[in-house]
Amino acid sequence: MNNLSQVWSKRFNHYLSEVQKYMRFVFTGHLALVLVFVTGAVGYQYSEWLKVVDRSFPAEWLVAIIVGIMLAFSRPTTLLREPDQVYLLPLETQMGYYFKKALDWTFWSQVGIVSVLYIVGIPLLNKVTELSSGQIWLGLALVIVLKYINVFIEFNYRYALRGKFVSIDRFMRMILSILAIQTILTEQFLFTMVYVVLLLLFHFTWRKSVKEQPIPYEHFVKLEQNRMMAFYRFANYFTDVPHLRGAVRRRVWLNFLYALVPYTKNNTQGYLIFRTFIRTDDHFYLWVRLTAISALVAAFVDMPIVILIVSAAISFATTIQLKYALLSSKEFRMDMLFPVDSSMRTKAVQKLIRTFVFLQAVFVLLCSMGDALFYLPPVLILLVSELTFHLSKNPNNA
Repeated sequence: MNNLSQVWSKRFNHYLSEVQKYMRFVFTGHLALVLVFVTGAVGYQYSEWLKVVDRSFPAEWLVAIIVGIMLAFSRPTTLLREPDQVYLLPLETQMGYYFKKALDWTFWSQVGIVSVLYIVGIPLLNKVTELSSGQIWLGLALVIVLKYINVFIEFNYRYALRGKFVSIDRFMRMILSILAIQTILTEQFLFTMVYVVLLLLFHFTWRKSVKEQPIPYEHFVKLEQNRMMAFYRFANYFTDVPHLRGAVRRRVWLNFLYALVPYTKNNTQGYLIFRTFIRTDDHFYLWVRLTAISALVAAFVDMPIVILIVSAAISFATTIQLKYALLSSKEFRMDMLFPVDSSMRTKAVQKLIRTFVFLQAVFVLLCSMGDALFYLPPVLILLVSELTFHLSKNPNNA
């Protein structure tokens, strides 16, 4: 028992230090600025909507559906590693202690998200329903209980079936969680108890199945690796993660774009940079995500100053990250074998960034056409991008 306690403590401390190491780069950069303004703008829009929302609006269903969906996604955080499949075998009979610690952390790390989502819906519930404060907070207590049950059900299901058909399990828990929340918000407490009891039956059924199965180390290790890789890919948008290798995909459906880039000796770097950008997940999806955020803010926020600030911040983020990603590559490339002027690569990267920042500006323009100053965000995006590229350091010379 003491050995497993030490194993969990060391794993957990290492995990926390790893998360803190990279998250400090995330929330001291452009994302923090964007989040502040987006949160403020969304809060303002929400408060304005509450002033005109109709009393017949199905607030109970909306809150129940959003929270119920999040409750169903309760992937366990076990912190297991590949060598554990061998080295923890002698302690398999004592692994219940380790998994209890893991599930406790899983619950506490996830319950905050569903609680915040429910709390955000409280002003809406107060506006369109006759629920008392006690009844609304009783709903929050139910959400916390449901999260605890969902965490254990998903763990036991994955344990028993090695994660097969987990989407079916999630769908069933999602439906029962939604119905439980909706019925407690509509004061149908008998039905609430029925749905909670059904979830508990799922829990006890899968827990009984677990006792007959060996520990599925391979499944939990793969699950943990995927979870950490997702975190590292996210952190890699803000700082360099040395041990992360971005996935490369051919993306056949974008092959027509290569016709826009001349395949000539004088355009060696331009063609190489373009293909690198299109085929590398980290580069391509970075641009897609940031462009989508900028376009959504332009489409749904009615505060021009917020749109301008977010557009400028995202233009800066797009330019600086693509510049560093495409110019600081230390991997061997075939163009290194040929007498190609090194300045051509910088010019090629600048041309590619100009092209895709221009596309970003076009999307923002289309999404803000109804505003009086719809032309300002695209102009600002192009201006900030140019200044960022010229004023920031070249990573090859840093």
